[in-house]
Amino acid sequence: GRTSVVYEYVPARFEKQVHVQEVLACACGRGVVTAPPPARVVDRGEYGPGFLSHVVTSKCADAMPLHRLAQRVERSGVPMSRSTLTDLFHQAASVLLPLSAHLLQVIAAAEVVWADETPLRVLDVKKTRQGYLWTFLTQTPQGEWLLGYRFSLGRAGTTPKEVLGGTRGALVVDAYTGYNAVTLPEGRVRVGCWAHVRRRFFEALPGAPEAREALDFILALYRVEAEARKAGVVRTDAHRELRQKKSAPILAALGTWLEEQTPRHLPKGPLGQALSYARKQWDALTRFVSDERLPLDNNRSEGALRKAALGRKNFLFVGHQAAGENLAGLYALVATCEANGVNPEAYLADVLLRVQTHPNARIGELLPHEWKRRRAADPPESLLQPSL
Repeated sequence: GRTSVVYEYVPARFEKQVHVQEVLACACGRGVVTAPPPARVVDRGEYGPGFLSHVVTSKCADAMPLHRLAQRVERSGVPMSRSTLTDLFHQAASVLLPLSAHLLQVIAAAEVVWADETPLRVLDVKKTRQGYLWTFLTQTPQGEWLLGYRFSLGRAGTTPKEVLGGTRGALVVDAYTGYNAVTLPEGRVRVGCWAHVRRRFFEALPGAPEAREALDFILALYRVEAEARKAGVVRTDAHRELRQKKSAPILAALGTWLEEQTPRHLPKGPLGQALSYARKQWDALTRFVSDERLPLDNNRSEGALRKAALGRKNFLFVGHQAAGENLAGLYALVATCEANGVNPEAYLADVLLRVQTHPNARIGELLPHEWKRRRAADPPESLLQPSL
């Protein structure tokens, strides 16, 4: 016979579970034994791990304000206030803190790290303060993306230093001086971002049509990368050889063009500024030619911040550093789940209970990508996201 497929929505439900613990008198007549209660995320907490993970996923993955989630819960027949949900959110964050802190350490230990930051106006009790959301990310040798977030009040370079201070390797960033603290001679090697350079020349186009030449050179660099992807040689020796054969001559020609153009334009004009930016960043911008692990830009980290900026309102009322760090830690776990095809709701419901008894030395096993690998052998269907 014929079959037809219809996708239907079965409304999710919240349920009140009453656990009755059996109490037995001891045979000797002197003692009483009570059966153990169900495992809880928080001692004497009234909400299960599935409930907490739904709260976190709704806020971090779906950018749903908690007052709206409270209405949804109430509609299903469970009395709920926004303040209770806020408490549950922060409880989940503090329970998962060892995990989100470890995620950031794993990223900081990587050879190549991408970083970026975005300003957030934080509405404090009586005044507006300047906050920042930072992202740090890396790719594992197996190709998994790990995303870490940090929140800070004030933009000084203290956050990069706290996260990356004392580590070695490459740091892919724009020209912002806040990263200087970790790219000093004994720190990380700075890798420039061609997307930022391109943007400046693009903005100069209306008043200086010759900026088109720079855009053509930059496009040629990206074409070499597309060729490497098509050939399936990304981050291999063949990728480096391709760059040395094709990208190096493009850079040489672009370098000459920059020098020729500089004296012809006012330093303060749009094209003059674009030329100056590219020349000052030249060493950082050309490092990728000799190292196949380095990308051409930090668009990956910009994309990670755009995703977090969807929930920018979540950070608007962060009155103090600790609340912002809680939020950033949960964002990081949820974003790393999504980057690796893991259902954040299933993942959080599982690790909220495990993290409390898991040996600290092996905490990495609970990070989303490791958690997925361990289940890959025999995955329950609900744990991996459907590939619709």
